Amino acid sequence: MQKIIPLSEVKVGMYVIEVTKQTGQVAVKTSGWVKKPEVIQVLRKKGVVEVAIDPDKSIQADKDQSRVDITQHRQSTERKDTIKPTKVALEMKKAKKLYSEALDLQNKVINGIKQGHALDIEPIKELTSQLIDSIFRNEEALACMTRIRDKDAYLYEHSLNVSILMAMFAKHLQFSDKEIEQLAQSAFLHDIGKVLVPDEVLHKPSRLTEDEFEIMKKHVEYGVETLQQSQGISDECIKTVSLHHEKLNGCGYPKGLEDEHITQAGRMLTIVDIYDAMTAERVYKKGMTPSAAFKIMLSMAPAEIDANLLQQFIKCMGIHPVGTLVLLNSGKLAIVTQANRINPLQPVVKVFYNTKHKRYSEIKDIDLSKSNCTESIDKAVKPEQFGIELMKFFKDVLSN
Repeated sequence: MQKIIPLSEVKVGMYVIEVTKQTGQVAVKTSGWVKKPEVIQVLRKKGVVEVAIDPDKSIQADKDQSRVDITQHRQSTERKDTIKPTKVALEMKKAKKLYSEALDLQNKVINGIKQGHALDIEPIKELTSQLIDSIFRNEEALACMTRIRDKDAYLYEHSLNVSILMAMFAKHLQFSDKEIEQLAQSAFLHDIGKVLVPDEVLHKPSRLTEDEFEIMKKHVEYGVETLQQSQGISDECIKTVSLHHEKLNGCGYPKGLEDEHITQAGRMLTIVDIYDAMTAERVYKKGMTPSAAFKIMLSMAPAEIDANLLQQFIKCMGIHPVGTLVLLNSGKLAIVTQANRINPLQPVVKVFYNTKHKRYSEIKDIDLSKSNCTESIDKAVKPEQFGIELMKFFKDVLSN
């Protein structure tokens, strides 16, 4: 049961599902119990005007204080408190292994569904939990892996990348461990229905006709049906999967839902799904640079996608996300290996190619934020602009 009330009526002990109206630009973690009056004051300062609550979950703070205490204890022992951050170079080897294992799992899941087997959620829960651990140790490592694309493995890599990016996004928004895990699992499974789309439509190397697109759109319903028939998958996960192609103005599918009927998780998954699809390399389509994708996505907000969440996602990823190929003012090519949260235009990069001399150069790390650094980013680029076959070399550079 859900009830929408103004913030002025929110009391300690109420269970807030999500923010439904706000004037500020700050994304707010909304799901959970209001444990003290200060929380309401913080929401007010952030511009929250109206929230959705679940009266059935709301508690009396003086009668059920033990329930709140248990929640507080759980939060105090979450990943942010127990996992020690590490350097990207140390995490990269683990990230590569995890990424490879995740692709193998995707392959098993897809083949199993093709053969009519029920989905086993437990290996997915374990794998996504390990991915999240890696993100908390150093998210730059797995972020790099999402940029190493194989155009012939889009179906497998896309869902995995969306899961990784979704976990990074939820971490950025300071969600709880349980929420991050739910979102990562939903993202890992969001396109599972495509397995049941005919191959001649799914793998067509050109633009789909209207009739073919109608068939392709069925993948959302196929996915929901598959998850509903499987054991151990939460209703929240299934609902989020059902919403990843809905748009705020009602122009999405499969149900054409509008603004108030699309959850925050659904809005987040839509944003991450669009971003990864735009930046992916496919047999019939070149991927965009992240900055080009962001430009198009900004034009889609606020009509189709959530403007506040999009701004937060861009802030999470950075203007030049980790793994982006950039051209420096000196004519050198470099890969972004570490984001700069204070000044996104001055990340740490790994230089490896000189475009003026058209040859590979000594691999060297450069921190563009250093006061004595004369290098700066000219623009994000694609490897084919310089006749570079980057895939194998990309992997070698990132392991140095």
